[in-house]
Amino acid sequence: MMTAALVVGMIMLTYFFSGIEQKKQNPNLSPETKVLANSIEVALVQNRQGHYVVNGKINGERVTFLLDTGATDVVIPESTARELRLKFGRQGVAITANGRVVIHETNIARLEIGKITLNNIKASINPGMPSGAILLGMSALSKIEFTQTGKTLTLRQKYI
Repeated sequence: MMTAALVVGMIMLTYFFSGIEQKKQNPNLSPETKVLANSIEVALVQNRQGHYVVNGKINGERVTFLLDTGATDVVIPESTARELRLKFGRQGVAITANGRVVIHETNIARLEIGKITLNNIKASINPGMPSGAILLGMSALSKIEFTQTGKTLTLRQKYI
């Protein structure tokens, strides 16, 4: 009985501390949205490394984004693109921090962060990119306003 209690206790502690660690890596697991008279705002907090990581959706499927103003497009790891059932379009070459890589063009019908919704977003599928966060590049970020104050980045989508 004592061993079973110890095992259950260890499992609970592991679960508890993994949640804390995940929150440190992505403090924007459930981004809050402010709906204003003429815009929608989502405020993001930097993680421990100074990056903005946020949960969102691509075509209704939950994903994690890493905001990257240096990326021309939204860049998706190949394994994630397959899970999301994205179309592999025309091949091209991209210059990345790791050098030249052959990529595939694709299109995201719907991209969501909080209540900010973007449609018809150009993206690239990168077969050399490890699974994990999707780079949220300028093909999406150019469709919204963003401002940084201290360690908070506010995304703003104005109503048309």
